[in-house]
Amino acid sequence: MKLGLLLCDHVRPGFRTVAGDYTDFFTRFFADRSGIDLVPFDLTVGEFPIDLDECDAWITTGSRHSVYEDLPWILSLADLVRRLDRERRKLIGICFGAQMIGHALGGEVARAPVGWQAGIKETTVARHEPWMVPRVDTFRILHMNGDQILTPPDRLRVLGSSDGVPVSVVAVGDHFIGFQGHPEFGPAYSAVLMEARRGILIPDEVVDLGLSSLAVAPDTRLLSDWIASFITL
Repeated sequence: MKLGLLLCDHVRPGFRTVAGDYTDFFTRFFADRSGIDLVPFDLTVGEFPIDLDECDAWITTGSRHSVYEDLPWILSLADLVRRLDRERRKLIGICFGAQMIGHALGGEVARAPVGWQAGIKETTVARHEPWMVPRVDTFRILHMNGDQILTPPDRLRVLGSSDGVPVSVVAVGDHFIGFQGHPEFGPAYSAVLMEARRGILIPDEVVDLGLSSLAVAPDTRLLSDWIASFITL
């Protein structure tokens, strides 16, 4: 199965010695899935898929950008998301990508009133879906976001929430899902990113709490199971 990786950003060159670039993150995330082959598209330089039949499903990366920025590739991504929705093609939105699902389908995305979220957060599952195998009521996921979906569009189902992030896991029909967190991130890269943004984008106290949260591992394997299950259903 071919999974189109929609690249919405790149890791800074100076940070790539920690864990590589986004393509490396997702390659590791799906490393145990022999039936999933990633096909990258660098949206940031205008490399969009021409034939949507080229891939069986699609997944976005996160981004330092906001979905409401007036950049040509972001506007084109919103159009692509609406087309994927019309044609009921499967899409997994990660962080920026989850926000884009909300934004493209008519919801409101903006700076979160509670400010930046960083580090591992425990998410409570409000609604269980068939792809959530194994079934759990809570899971841990890494966050790094200043924006959030504040007003979901009418068709969007909120499947999970966490402290400070009421819209954490989303779904539309049986073809779109999204995670506000980063299932593909590892603690080492998260720590480097938090320190780099300390006092510039993210307040010291948020960074300190985020770093302390890394003492407990995120549920990476669980989330890989879920996303693989969603893709193959």
